[in-house]
Amino acid sequence: MLIKNNSKLNKRMQRDAAILLYGNAFAGIFVSLLTSTFLVFAFTYPQVDPLKKVWWWGMLTLLTLRFLDVLWWKIKLENTEFNGQKSITHFIIGANITAIMWAIYLVYCTTQHNDVQLTTTIIAIAAMAGGSATVLAGHKFTAMFYPCVLLAPGSVGLLLSQESSLQLLGILGLSFALVMFLISRKSANFTSHTLFLKNENSVLIHRMEDKVKHRTQKIYELSNLDPLTHLFNRTAFLEKLKFITEHSKTPFALLFIDLDGFKKINDSIGHKAGDVILRKTAERLNQFTQDKQLLCRWGGDEFLILFANTDEATAIEKSKQLITLLSEPHNTENSVLSVGATIGIALYPHHATTEERLIQLADMAMYYQKKQIHSAVGVFSQQIEKIFAYELHLKNGLIKAIENQQLRLVFQPIILSKNLKVSAFEALIRWEYEDEDIPPEAFIPIAEQYGLIHEIGTWVLKSACEQANKWHTAQQVAVCVNVSILQLQDEHFISIVESALSSSLLPAKLLHIEITESFFASDLTLISNQIKSLQAMGIKVSIDDFGTGYSSLSAMQDLAVNIVKIDRSFVNKIDSNGKAIISAVMHIASALNFLVVAEGVETKEQAHALLQLGVHYFQGFYYSKPIEIENIQGYLKENLES
Repeated sequence: MLIKNNSKLNKRMQRDAAILLYGNAFAGIFVSLLTSTFLVFAFTYPQVDPLKKVWWWGMLTLLTLRFLDVLWWKIKLENTEFNGQKSITHFIIGANITAIMWAIYLVYCTTQHNDVQLTTTIIAIAAMAGGSATVLAGHKFTAMFYPCVLLAPGSVGLLLSQESSLQLLGILGLSFALVMFLISRKSANFTSHTLFLKNENSVLIHRMEDKVKHRTQKIYELSNLDPLTHLFNRTAFLEKLKFITEHSKTPFALLFIDLDGFKKINDSIGHKAGDVILRKTAERLNQFTQDKQLLCRWGGDEFLILFANTDEATAIEKSKQLITLLSEPHNTENSVLSVGATIGIALYPHHATTEERLIQLADMAMYYQKKQIHSAVGVFSQQIEKIFAYELHLKNGLIKAIENQQLRLVFQPIILSKNLKVSAFEALIRWEYEDEDIPPEAFIPIAEQYGLIHEIGTWVLKSACEQANKWHTAQQVAVCVNVSILQLQDEHFISIVESALSSSLLPAKLLHIEITESFFASDLTLISNQIKSLQAMGIKVSIDDFGTGYSSLSAMQDLAVNIVKIDRSFVNKIDSNGKAIISAVMHIASALNFLVVAEGVETKEQAHALLQLGVHYFQGFYYSKPIEIENIQGYLKENLES
């Protein structure tokens, strides 16, 4: 850095020195032309010495070339970042040759016997030597060389003459040359120091300006740019979008982009790989839009992008192109990773005219689309807003229901196929809200989305265990409890189960935990560890809704579940292809040593067919609808004693 700054300082000083030299050049050239013309022609005109005339033409040619050089410099270079050293070289060559020409003239005059002419020449040249100390101070060597060359050769010539008066002039000339040498050196040193201080201050100021500029840029980046992707952050994009909504007279589309599969990469491979995906995604978005101010990383794996002068059809087409682009594999150091993208679209001014509302609606459209199908495009509509408004209404009601203990459990029997005796009850949650029965499939996803599922799930588990411990029968009856994937992923889940068993005094063997096939799309290592911990306590684990999700034979074998519950959709089609699927499940059950429950049994014919296939347990309306708590003891008495 020091070398770089010194180089910059030297270049600045050289340019300033050139400006100083060339700034006085016209006057110096004019004085030389006027003086040379006067000395050559004034004393002997019209009988001019031929040698002097030749000298004058030579001087005229030199001064003309110097004049053209100065003119070129002033027109072409003066106001540019010119090469100072090169300009100085051009100038001093001309100046020093001029000095030599004057020295030649003075030496020649000392050989002539014309005292007036000689004296006038010495005075004129001495005057030019005196002036050069200031005019040529921009270049130290030339400033010292010029007066010495002007006076020294002629003065030596005078010393060699036989006349004492001329010898005295020679002594005076040499003395004056020495004095001018010292003065010129001092003047040049002073000028050089002045230029150094000027440019050093300039460099320091420039350096400070660079630092201020760098810090200003850094502050701008910290305030406006996302540090990972270098896209606009939330604050900056909101300001830009607000300005556009307030001043735009043309329609535009706002896209809310959410990456599909990013969380799985982040959780399974690590945040470093996740960061690579985010950076590469930002690069692709930049290439697609070519306007960084209309692009933003909203947070996490969410991005916003604005397309100006865009209608709905064009926005959808561009969104599809974006999904294709963002879904292309990413080549990392150790692997090839892929994510998808789901996009929600809100249109200005059709859907909204403010920045926050546009973002809200685009987000809403994206989220709704994501629930339907991933890696697709959704456009906001009033119907979507009604759905979200209803979900928000349910969320608020659910919070109050939890606070006021307005949720309740009902229990549906699971029947042993060989004797039709109740073997277990599945605990099912019910919620009546504003005189309407809200089905679990409507409010459980909302509970998961807003973080209410842990509190609800804990209450269900404890309440089910407490009720099951009250079923005093000769034959032990188990209770089955569904758990959400969010519950199972909770590091405190096993402790919650232990607490429920401990507080209810229910034996662990009478508790069955049901999980759905969606668990198989999660971290199988974590799921497996949790299942093994449950089984180590004596709890049985079931896969619910088998055949509708992600499970594979290898995963089932690794997890070693105890029970598989066949989804009702296969039972409903038992007269067609459902029978073949159920038969295959029974063969797998025999091989992997797990029991099978058929859900959704609603007719005698279904029950008979399932029994023929060897299904171990039945559950469905044919045997019993879900039973309220107060009716369970009566049902048990009737079922087990009949």
